[in-house]
Amino acid sequence: MQLASKFGYNAPVLRSEIPLTDDQIQSIAPSIFAAEKHESRSKRYTYIPTINVLNGLRREGFQPFMVAQTRVRNDDKRDFTKHMIRLRHADQISGKEANEIILLNSHDGTSSYQMLAGMFRFVCCNGMVCGTNVGEVRVPHKGDVVGEVIEGAFRVLDNFEVVDEQREGMQGVTLDTGAQNAFARAALELKYDTEDAAAPVTETQILRPRRMEDGGSDLWTTFNRVQENMVKGGLRGRSATGRTTTTRAVSSIDQNVKLNRALWVLADEMRKMIG
Repeated sequence: MQLASKFGYNAPVLRSEIPLTDDQIQSIAPSIFAAEKHESRSKRYTYIPTINVLNGLRREGFQPFMVAQTRVRNDDKRDFTKHMIRLRHADQISGKEANEIILLNSHDGTSSYQMLAGMFRFVCCNGMVCGTNVGEVRVPHKGDVVGEVIEGAFRVLDNFEVVDEQREGMQGVTLDTGAQNAFARAALELKYDTEDAAAPVTETQILRPRRMEDGGSDLWTTFNRVQENMVKGGLRGRSATGRTTTTRAVSSIDQNVKLNRALWVLADEMRKMIG
């Protein structure tokens, strides 16, 4: 089991090699077990605790392996705030990666039920979010929420064939040094506003492998190096004022999902152009 005290600054996170128990989940994300909706929600808001949805997914063969919850400054929203669960189906755990369904929700009106396709890479214990062209399901807080979320989860599951095709396509594309640098430069543009000041780190830094097996020049490996370095942070660099700084891990659930999806789309577009 891997327990991190932060998901960036804003979200404590727990990831395990075996399915998480309710006690483990509640210790990190109490909003999943909220007994009622936040007082700001109207009578039209159908309240279904996320744990009910999770239990429905468990009955269909989905198990939670990661959970996170956004930190809030207002304590009265702590039990209702946005949370994330990454689940795997028994049929989707094999090899070096595992396909994951990412479930997002809140009970304070900041999020509907949202499901995205994701992938977990075992060697670096890092979770990716697949691009916007790979099935996304949103379920509003009304009607048969549990049934619609379960149906949506299976729709996302069906789209993993597209995910696997994109990954295999990236693995089949070899990048020379110039193309790797171009990918890294575009990735830095996605995260930092470089119009007025340079990014705090360089293309070379985010291309640097953290382990020997990530030294390849194919697009998939290049994408993974860049993604891990940008999401996990910890790189020494220079701020806009020239002071020494260290990059932070991506600091919130929303920012993590947004950057991960953008990097996947960038890699897939490069696959289409070169492949």
